Amino acid sequence: MIRLLALAAALALPLTTQAQTLKALIIDGQNNHKNWPDTTKMMKRYLEDTKRFTVDVATTAPQGTDPTFKPEFKKYNVVVSNYNGADWPKETQNAFVEYMKAGGGFACIHAADNAFPGWPEYNDMIGLGGWGGRTEKSGPYVYLDDAGKLIRDDSKGRGGNHGPQHPFQITVRNADHPITRGMPRQWLHVNDELYDKLRGPGQNMHILATTYADPAKGGTGHHEPMILTLDYGKGRVFHTPMGHGNDSQECVGFITTFIRGCEWAATGACSFPIPSDFPTADKTSQRKFENAK
Repeated sequence: MIRLLALAAALALPLTTQAQTLKALIIDGQNNHKNWPDTTKMMKRYLEDTKRFTVDVATTAPQGTDPTFKPEFKKYNVVVSNYNGADWPKETQNAFVEYMKAGGGFACIHAADNAFPGWPEYNDMIGLGGWGGRTEKSGPYVYLDDAGKLIRDDSKGRGGNHGPQHPFQITVRNADHPITRGMPRQWLHVNDELYDKLRGPGQNMHILATTYADPAKGGTGHHEPMILTLDYGKGRVFHTPMGHGNDSQECVGFITTFIRGCEWAATGACSFPIPSDFPTADKTSQRKFENAK
């Protein structure tokens, strides 16, 4: 054991990245996206196929606050939310906050950033959210301008918008982060909802990649965050608004970002490589998931 610790120190890598199998928990059960059972299966498979993760699923009652929903968050290295529904019991909310402050990992996927508009700690965790009655009282709109400058826009208005689904180009803004390291600077994402007008506290937040929300497609004309990380207490948060439909979650760019984001949230590092079929700036790449339904 002493030799293993010395080797980890010499390589400047956490010991967990050397030997530990990571435990992930996916939360679902309520979502305005009716394909959530499919996307839970897809994300579970993607993580398990790496041989790095074991994955459990915790499903709430189909409607209303579920008083029996009390996962043991501390058993897991990362919690993945595929949930957009009624508030969790207060006891469960408090347990999740404690888990994150103590160094937990959290991955917020697509409509999970629509959830819990009235839960301040959750909105601090995700940085930006949409819908659910979010307004300027929830925090500013946050995006990049054409020069790449971070804009915190305090304009009044609702939070959350998207035009019709379409493929859109992702631009990596931080190529040195473990999640985005090795990705091409630009890559074309498969047909998806392009979330814009997201607003929230946006503190301790790092925008790793954006996409241009074209007004011709109902967008803002701004460069909207698509890959985010946040610090919350001692915990790490990975947040992506991508992943609406089964087709968007079949995008090799999404799959890679999701796996690396979850691994980073769990450990602070990424070992999963950029695959050879990763999309390019002008060509999408999609892996059909035959067992989603």
